Amino acid sequence: MKILYINTLYSPLIEGGAEISLKLIVEGLQSLGHEVVVLSLMPEKGLHQHNVDGIKVYRAGLENSYWPYSNVKRNKLAGLNWHYQDQSNEKMSRVVEEVLKIENPDIVSCHNLAGWSAEVWKPIYQAEIPIVQVLHDLYLLCPNSNMFKNEQTCENQCFSCKLLRSKHAAKSKQVSAVVGISSSILERFISFGYFENASKHIIYNTRTISNPPPKSARLGNQPIRFGYLGTLSRVKGLNWLIEQFKKLNFDASLSIAGKGERAYEDELKKLAQDSKIEFLGYVNSTEFLSEIDVLIVPSLWEEPLGMVAIEALANHVPVIANKRGGLKETVKDKINGLYCYDEDPDSLSSAMSFLYENPEQYNLFSQASRESVASILDANRLIGEYESVLEQALKGQKR
Repeated sequence: MKILYINTLYSPLIEGGAEISLKLIVEGLQSLGHEVVVLSLMPEKGLHQHNVDGIKVYRAGLENSYWPYSNVKRNKLAGLNWHYQDQSNEKMSRVVEEVLKIENPDIVSCHNLAGWSAEVWKPIYQAEIPIVQVLHDLYLLCPNSNMFKNEQTCENQCFSCKLLRSKHAAKSKQVSAVVGISSSILERFISFGYFENASKHIIYNTRTISNPPPKSARLGNQPIRFGYLGTLSRVKGLNWLIEQFKKLNFDASLSIAGKGERAYEDELKKLAQDSKIEFLGYVNSTEFLSEIDVLIVPSLWEEPLGMVAIEALANHVPVIANKRGGLKETVKDKINGLYCYDEDPDSLSSAMSFLYENPEQYNLFSQASRESVASILDANRLIGEYESVLEQALKGQKR
């Protein structure tokens, strides 16, 4: 089976979890004997071929008003213009058509399509090649990828999303199979009428995470160390976290690891004044998790999966998570951690207090953490499940 993978970026241009997962999938399918080719974007013009760790990679120059993965700040009007062009970018679909003629793949697996646009499904469909679309985020529903506006999750598409995604559900009928990295993200698209003709699948992303020594058993009245790890942004619920932590009346500390926009970081630091909260910037995640007792994931948006929670659990660290999105599928209330609820703000400080006041429960959660995500951590599981979906889609197309 010859597989063409299409994604916005590819190694060494890594912007997030989708690119890390894709590289693992691509190399894994090649190790099983399949021929794989990757098509991704670059800021320079033209179409160039590279070899990245034994994988044939095409990089195509993005045909839009600017390269979005730079540190240059753009105003809202420029961003709207970029997204307007990206809703249906025929120039990029012609690049896909060119690569299809060169490579003649049996099947195409699309991942993040920012920059490519959903228009790239058209030449693949017209060539009678099956399409497998993998959903890593909400970009095909929302230009901001998160359906979060005015500091709350959007239950429905706002006006700009409806405008810029008006034809996407109809275009998605060209897709043969769709994969959600969680049940939550797949159900979200289905509820908006996407992928009517596609077979539906759920395949959790994974990471290679070594198994460190278990956490030392907690004792009564022992100081407790809470931690946050990730991007510093409003959508991640950091204001809520800091406000709730400051309500605690026992011996606790909070370490916040990650970076964000300078103005927002300054706002958080001002909010955290006169408390046992430290901002660490970028850290080694394994070292960070070894130094905390509990990871808190207070995300206000529907996280597609929440890989940071999986990483914490794999390191025997219980998790307090806002019960939203894919976090519901990895953090299990009163098994490997606790839920909190943004509609009940004090539920977060209550969860933190519970783990401090009940060390025996904390110890049980810690002991169960690694095993609770053991199947997700199996890379062979991930690769085998993707191979199965691709083979099924290819057989269905031939029938």
